[in-house]
Amino acid sequence: MNNIIYFKALSDETRIRLINILLHHELKVGELVSILEMGQSRISRHLKILADAGMAKCLKEGVWGIYSITGSGPGRDFIEAVRYLFEQDPVLRADLKRAEQIIEARSAGTLRFFDHIAGSWDLLKREILGTFDINRAIFENTNAHGTGVDLGCGTGELLEAMKAHAGRVIGVDSSPRMLEEARKRFSDANGQKVDIRLGEIEHLPLGDNEADLAVISLVLQYLADPAAAFGEVARILKPGGELILAEFERHQQHSLKTVYGVKWLGFPRKSIETWLEKNGFVLQQVRPHNLSKGLSLNIFQAVMNT
Repeated sequence: MNNIIYFKALSDETRIRLINILLHHELKVGELVSILEMGQSRISRHLKILADAGMAKCLKEGVWGIYSITGSGPGRDFIEAVRYLFEQDPVLRADLKRAEQIIEARSAGTLRFFDHIAGSWDLLKREILGTFDINRAIFENTNAHGTGVDLGCGTGELLEAMKAHAGRVIGVDSSPRMLEEARKRFSDANGQKVDIRLGEIEHLPLGDNEADLAVISLVLQYLADPAAAFGEVARILKPGGELILAEFERHQQHSLKTVYGVKWLGFPRKSIETWLEKNGFVLQQVRPHNLSKGLSLNIFQAVMNT
């Protein structure tokens, strides 16, 4: 009886606390140690029990492990069946508050990085991509749209390309310095209006169903909680609206963390497909591209379920 395995896995207070945290966030062992204020060996032992029971999983990133709840299967079904019991527990709610502080600290570090390098960001991006024209690749299979949004628009380079595919374009970024560069780019623009907005992809400054097209290009790797972005994108897209997402496949180029400030070394294709499906998207196609330096990039095209 598999249920006995799951009941045993959740028969310990620490493991219940871990599962509750992982239901909301993907975290490193060191971050879980800080949240629960326990020793690393103790946390690691309990995580192994949860992983062996099929209730948690670990994504290796060099010497680090990123833990999350298992995406599907009977272990996840069991967790979903009992998660309502966690919602009002004061200890578990306090754990989530500390976890959110960890996530906020991650985001603050990313914001400082982009404010610092805003003026040279386009050059830095070309160092990563080489001669690959990512903007052309993103739009090569899309149709014309009414309102297009670039989420994590940076200096506005992709917005230039989006203008040919949408009657109205909106750029959103969390870095004020990046948006200064974007506004400079479009200060002399004639005709088509470019709307630049300050905001985070997890809390977009856009109304429900405001956009027909959303593009997320090399942004997930900088987010404290990448999975959380998909729900917001689903909210702002109209039924039948299109999402184009470009992101690196999993890799081991650790220099991208030290030089370019990324939080994640790419993502397995399956992870992104799962996030899309869970948030009501229907995947249309995935286009892989091999780049230099051992990197590969996937471009996902999906539509919002009607």
